[in-house]
Amino acid sequence: MLESGVLRVLGTMSGTSLDGVDAAVIETDGITVSNFGKNGYRRYSEAERAVLRAGLGRWPGEAGVAEAAALTLQAHVEAMAPFAGEVALAGFHGQTLAHEPGGRGTHQAGDGAELARRLGVPVVWDFRSADVAAGGQGAPLAPAWHFALAKWIGADEPLAFLNLGGVGNVTWIDPARATPEEPGALLAFDTGPANAPIDDLMASRRGEPFDADGALAASGEPSAAVLERFAGHPWFAARPPKSLDRDDFAALAGEVAALGDADAVATLTAVAAGAVLRAAEHFPAPVSRLLVTGGGRRNPVLMAGIAAGLGCPVEPVEAAGLDGDMLEAQAFAFLAVRVLRGLPTSFPDTTGVAAALSGGIVSRPEAGRSPGPSA
Repeated sequence: MLESGVLRVLGTMSGTSLDGVDAAVIETDGITVSNFGKNGYRRYSEAERAVLRAGLGRWPGEAGVAEAAALTLQAHVEAMAPFAGEVALAGFHGQTLAHEPGGRGTHQAGDGAELARRLGVPVVWDFRSADVAAGGQGAPLAPAWHFALAKWIGADEPLAFLNLGGVGNVTWIDPARATPEEPGALLAFDTGPANAPIDDLMASRRGEPFDADGALAASGEPSAAVLERFAGHPWFAARPPKSLDRDDFAALAGEVAALGDADAVATLTAVAAGAVLRAAEHFPAPVSRLLVTGGGRRNPVLMAGIAAGLGCPVEPVEAAGLDGDMLEAQAFAFLAVRVLRGLPTSFPDTTGVAAALSGGIVSRPEAGRSPGPSA
């Protein structure tokens, strides 16, 4: 039965960095973590990344969207198929092409119902739309997972999880609270631009997907003028919860257009670090540690920039025994169980929704296909 007990669940994530599909298995009842399982990764080729980029900022029916959706579905089938016979349920985030809470809504490409048919496993998907329809920001959605992880690592003081993907997002947690829906347990929001401006510049100027090990940033000098203008952006004074689209800070490209490659990347890296420091000003209480996930944790220049201004240990999540490459994929496995069981996936202090709610669609495979083992 899927309605109770611990399930073996597969989760996937294809983030705003457009690097590939992460797939990870966990065992959970949707409240606590029982075990971590196998994982996998399906990288996007540069040609595939170009297809996805062509769909960014676009909505269903617009040019490039159908191609991006078809690619997203096929890549996820390839990433998830090796696990399909081992899991009871799957969580499919899809590929975010556009995100405009308070406006046109949110758009994650990829058909979860078709994915369920192809895999023969129930699939939970479209996690964000219900929250946006209810007046929430639709992001971030990982905080319930971060709360479970804080309990799993035995944290006893406030701490934060920072995800440095294309956009940065942070979850502040008080592990003394009993559940994530308890008032004061969580505060979560997007910090600002993270890897996306750096990756886009590296791709356009050097034909490389990212600044490996922060090497180019380390050789450059940040522009004080750009940093000063960036620090005055009204985003940072806005009270959380709040969320961003990947391209909300697209003007940064123009800000560094006249700089050489090294100085431009150094500036964008300092911008990403500065965004995190400004975010910390909103924490309800200082944190005992900042655990960092996402590709940005491998950039020593970015990590050092955050640590220099925060005043607490800034560590990759591996320091707590977690897998920073798979944390978001694991999150959508965890959230899939919560959706299936009607547990809340977003909260007033994470997305700004008026009351805790459970979003998502559950699609079951066509008749006659095996849904896999129950645990």
